[in-house]
Amino acid sequence: MGRIKKYTRRAFIVSSAAVAGGVAFGVYMAKKPLENPLKPEAGAVTLNPYLIIDQEGVTIIAPRAEMGQGVQSTLAALVAEELDVAWEDVRVLHGPAAQAYYNGALITGHAEYEDGMRSAWQEFVRDAMDVVPKTLGLQVTGGSTATIDAFEKMRLAGATAREALKLAAAERLTGALRTENGQVIGADGSAIAYAELAEAAAKIAPPKDVVLRPSSEWKYLGRDMPRVDMVAKSTGTAQYGADVRLDGMKFATLRINPRLGTGMKSFDASAAEKMAGVERVIDLGNGIAVVASNTWLAFQAADAVQIDWEDAPYPATTDGLFTAIEKSLDEAPNSTLRDEGDTSLIPEGATEISAEYRVPYLAHATMEPMNATALYTGDALEIWCGNQAPLVLADKAADAAGLSADQVTVHTLFMGGGFGRRAEADVAILAAKVAKAMPDVPVKVMWSREEDMRHDFYRPAAIARMKGAVKDGEAVLFEARIAAPSVTKQSMSRIMGFAPPGPDPAHVEGAANQPYDIANYRVAGHLADVDVPVGFWRSVGNSFNGFFHECFIDELAHAAGADPLQFRFDHIAPLSPPTAKLLAAVRDMSGWTGKTPNGIGRGVAVTWSFGTPVAQVIEVADSDDGIRITKAWIACDVGTALDPRNIRAQMEGGMIYGLSAAVHGEITFANGEVEQENFPDYDALRMGTAPVTEVQVLENNPHMGGVGEPGTPPSMPALANALFDLTGKRARELPLSKLFDFAG
Repeated sequence: MGRIKKYTRRAFIVSSAAVAGGVAFGVYMAKKPLENPLKPEAGAVTLNPYLIIDQEGVTIIAPRAEMGQGVQSTLAALVAEELDVAWEDVRVLHGPAAQAYYNGALITGHAEYEDGMRSAWQEFVRDAMDVVPKTLGLQVTGGSTATIDAFEKMRLAGATAREALKLAAAERLTGALRTENGQVIGADGSAIAYAELAEAAAKIAPPKDVVLRPSSEWKYLGRDMPRVDMVAKSTGTAQYGADVRLDGMKFATLRINPRLGTGMKSFDASAAEKMAGVERVIDLGNGIAVVASNTWLAFQAADAVQIDWEDAPYPATTDGLFTAIEKSLDEAPNSTLRDEGDTSLIPEGATEISAEYRVPYLAHATMEPMNATALYTGDALEIWCGNQAPLVLADKAADAAGLSADQVTVHTLFMGGGFGRRAEADVAILAAKVAKAMPDVPVKVMWSREEDMRHDFYRPAAIARMKGAVKDGEAVLFEARIAAPSVTKQSMSRIMGFAPPGPDPAHVEGAANQPYDIANYRVAGHLADVDVPVGFWRSVGNSFNGFFHECFIDELAHAAGADPLQFRFDHIAPLSPPTAKLLAAVRDMSGWTGKTPNGIGRGVAVTWSFGTPVAQVIEVADSDDGIRITKAWIACDVGTALDPRNIRAQMEGGMIYGLSAAVHGEITFANGEVEQENFPDYDALRMGTAPVTEVQVLENNPHMGGVGEPGTPPSMPALANALFDLTGKRARELPLSKLFDFAG
């Protein structure tokens, strides 16, 4: 089993100069090679940005963050497969903040069913890249892109290093050379360890046009593999942001304006400053930070500060916010990325169906609250935290500290949940401000759960007005008008200072790109200008559009008198045979007959997101304690399954995240403030309320798809459809606990 190597400050440093022999040509999809940011310790050599070889063996550098999704294990396997190193000897580190690790898949987008959606996304991002260089800030873990981005370039890194090591060995070994278990082996069986060859290999120009191994020769990829972080996490030795301890450390917490996006009129910290152990109270503009000798004292002192807050820049209540979102439906749409046939007229003889759906704001609710440790020394800043975008953090923290980005070092640690929340830079910005006020003193800034829950970048609330028609058992018209604030435009404005003005494809993903063969099909996206901070939440626009789309498809199926699963199959098979095979698979797995006994309900949904179609069947049952979610079946098609066990885990985890939101999730506002403060106000499924789940991974998709997010979108409509089957009540609003009594 792989080992996580402890990070030391000397292990590698971001450098403006390339390591000798370290640029791996052919690895990057860029116009010119990017500099290798690794600078190993004495006695170690780097052959490219993904690899360090020293006397202990091989360390693989993972360019994406580990937040429980197992990505570092899969990325390490990509290099190990081509490098010929024994998996149990692999060590893994997260790469430093550097452009060499940019995520190219964020630019190109996923190979979705609907080419128009992919083109729209590429055009949207290209507009932004006209203003900002394409690699800047794109060292991002998100969008279910990690393995897609890494699949070729990390294997090329391993293969290039392997061939360079063979060239270095050619002077000492005879005959045809091969590699195995970290050694180059000659024709006579003589072997030289990579560690002995690394220094010479680093002086050799990296070979070009290396040949990657076919899948038929893979030893690690395509198999269930152990996680490289398993031992550290199960023994409590894995280091999360909350675990960081440095000599002389002080501890801080925050109180930020609960009316989001504004500051303070005044504050009185006199009571807090009199508390023994309180070092100081810092004015942050939109709130205060209290620095103390321990975190609990900082929490208590922060509560003692009296603050007069400014008013919110948005409607003060939930009803007011939904009214503002609803108004955008009266305006011209921002996009009509799918507009086929004519949806203005109901075909003669067809039955019309209409419905309005609503979903609330949602929090990320990561188990580890937001935190960061920072050390400011006047001409440098170091930050330790779990994060999904280290270059963004470095850039924003530099601005906050009055430094340049190259004066900031970001240490990316394990995350106790990310889900998009830790792609934001606010945690680093605030930690940098606190550290600057406490020069030469490391300060851990730990958010309380209440501050975390009430100062999120939320999944936006959304409204969908749906219209459809069926005739002779088929859908002949489908129209969706979807209103919500734009996650992408808001997030890109925060990160880049600029958002492209054109159609926002992410706003309608999960609706405009679904492979249904319906003659008259239109999806319009309406962007609501509401100042509540919104951000990337697991599966982003698919999270609400999947609910809208698949619940309404279910309504059309019932109006047509058709079996809901067969209805989907019949409308999908002409356009997407792989998706139709998924429906067949989940039908067989669940033993779907279209009929359920009294006290049992079943629902189905299928959503194509992040390049991966996923079909789910959810079963619910009446019990003395209320409705229970008893069973779930998931079929997914990722094209090429690099680690089937990890994919199964991600599909199940994504589904549970979605079911939790469907049953319980809701962020509401009163007086401009978020009302939910902690898990009693924002609950999730527990082990006793989660379904027994079976997952099947298929490989019929011609493109590799994402894994981390596609399990979430179909879960919510599948559950709502199951509840309709059980009770006859059609839920058009989340959370479902408003309409149904669930067992605790």
